[in-house]
Amino acid sequence: MDKTKKDREDKYMNQQPFFPTFIESYFIALGVILGGALLGGLAAFLTGKPLITEIIRISGIIKIWAIVTAIGGTFDAIDTIEKGIYDAGTKDLFKQILLIVSAFGGAHTGITIIKWITQEYI
Repeated sequence: MDKTKKDREDKYMNQQPFFPTFIESYFIALGVILGGALLGGLAAFLTGKPLITEIIRISGIIKIWAIVTAIGGTFDAIDTIEKGIYDAGTKDLFKQILLIVSAFGGAHTGITIIKWITQEYI
């Protein structure tokens, strides 16, 4: 990636208000889990696999991908964390950690909803 494109992306990230990005991160992870598991379950049904079992399995498998999707990719997060540690940008480091926690929360909520829908505990 060239330097000017990177600078434009950095300016765009700094212009976004934090709280809406925090909420978006939660709901993006939630949507990836719910959509991925339910559509994956549909594919399992069409291929003759057990529907409920596959939905639960898929929701656990795609948890990390939901988190990565919600925070906008791993390299941006790692770059922000690196800047926070080495360039003393603790504010950016703290924001990035909160975004990751928000994505974890959304993914966990999605898996909990899937477990409630499928009644895995019974």
